Amino acid sequence: MAILDFINISTISAAVAVIGAAGIIMLPKPVDKVIMFALLQGGFIGMIVAAKYLDVAMAAALFDPISTVILLIGIIKLNDVRKKKLEDQEELNIA
Repeated sequence: MAILDFINISTISAAVAVIGAAGIIMLPKPVDKVIMFALLQGGFIGMIVAAKYLDVAMAAALFDPISTVILLIGIIKLNDVRKKKLEDQEELNIA
């Protein structure tokens, strides 16, 4: 019975947030980082709901997709810059 007392929304939300944060740090691919970022956001909103700050949770739920889109745009731009840099280096090596 004592184990079941430990399993509640705040501990599960904290575990999801920790898994998301660890995934962002450890995974090398940017798309995988976006997936882990969504996991981190879900855990974060769950912890806010567990603390009964529902207005803050609603605002966070509205802003989380916006931050994900901004992160995706940044990843696309970063890949474009890296690709351009590699092309420039190849041109210098050929010439």
